[in-house]
Amino acid sequence: ASEAVAKLTPCFMMSPLSVAQYLPPDHAPFDVVVFDEASQITVWDAIGAIARGRQVIVAGDPKQMPPTNFFARADDDPDGDLEVESDLESILDEMLAASVPELHLNLHYRSRHESLITFSNARYYDNSLVTFPAPSAADEGLALFRPSEGFYARGGARHNEAEAKAIVQEIVRRLTHPDDAVRKQSIGVVTFNAEQQALVEDLLDRERRRAPEIEWAFSPEETAEPVFVKNLETVQGDERDVILFSVTFGPDRAGRVSLNFGPLNREGGERRLNVALTRAKSEMKVFSLLRPDQIDLGRTNSRAIADLKDFLDYAERGASVLGIAAARSVGDADSPFEVAVAEALRCKGWQVEPQIGASAFRIDLGVVHPDRQGRYLAGIECDGAAYHSSAVARERDKVRQQVLEGLGWTLFRIWSTDWWTNKSAALARVDGDLRDCLERDRLATKGL
Repeated sequence: ASEAVAKLTPCFMMSPLSVAQYLPPDHAPFDVVVFDEASQITVWDAIGAIARGRQVIVAGDPKQMPPTNFFARADDDPDGDLEVESDLESILDEMLAASVPELHLNLHYRSRHESLITFSNARYYDNSLVTFPAPSAADEGLALFRPSEGFYARGGARHNEAEAKAIVQEIVRRLTHPDDAVRKQSIGVVTFNAEQQALVEDLLDRERRRAPEIEWAFSPEETAEPVFVKNLETVQGDERDVILFSVTFGPDRAGRVSLNFGPLNREGGERRLNVALTRAKSEMKVFSLLRPDQIDLGRTNSRAIADLKDFLDYAERGASVLGIAAARSVGDADSPFEVAVAEALRCKGWQVEPQIGASAFRIDLGVVHPDRQGRYLAGIECDGAAYHSSAVARERDKVRQQVLEGLGWTLFRIWSTDWWTNKSAALARVDGDLRDCLERDRLATKGL
């Protein structure tokens, strides 16, 4: 009854295997076939689905995970650190090689703090991603934690017990936190290998038996995003509010650091690292016994290991190691119009900072909250270069506003035509809006 089914449900969501299993070759062709996460779909798996459509859209990120058979190991590898299977070619690689027309999606929505995406943006995307600043002056999205003692168990165990215990303690702390907002944040754990994943799961199971009151956080029936523990090879496509990242590798019991970092040693290992570093929506906490100065790049030519060294340095010291300004206000105003607006607002008693953000997109003016230093009361948008840089009005006015308001911004706009026509009226309107906003915020704070 393929024709009837297609009319009743014109959209099918299927894996390539299900397509081969359930759709006969003579099935009426679909108008369009769409591949998601195409970087992980092999060419031979994709061909059958492509043949069943009149058009195809292949969506994926060539900077993320390729198809892989990583878990096969060589018998002559006593430490279990090396792998013998190479990455496979994906349908996305094939399309790029064939010069199929491309469209690039460059607005980044996931990260609620720019520090969560800044490293990947600089290292893998040539700073082409448009990211959006949070309304707090201090970006607290990324943190580094070093267990006081421990080691990486090379050989059979291939895990890091100190990092695993610290991660489990952090999960329990968050799920039993007195602040309801902290308890409700979804949590994901990312490890560098399957052995560390198994150790974290075992320790977490033990804690769940001791504290049944946290069991709700692991049940898909009770929460939309239950706690997960995954390794580098299986986490693509997942996201959580908080990601706890176990670097796993580090000094062994004798204090020696082997540069056999499992999947990172392979060509294209940086794609796996990029996946691991971009799963967090609000916060990422990195657990690492390994210090960046312990990674000797003279002993390896792996780009991924060099990137890991730089990432650990970035997590410890901030954006300055990437040559990016760490301050949220990154320079002068974008235009004389913004300078005039900022000066007029300062004369009204407001503290104003220009160009808030770390990527190509900036909020023109940030008004600092007078009661809570370190947080912005509101953002002021002027129709300057940033506004006119968007070719599409929907992106310029609707999408960006929705994203920024979702991050917690209150936005007001001043049009240059209004300013030049009647400066005093435009200034009075914005000043009044800011005072109303402050009053509402103070009332809401008192209510809490």
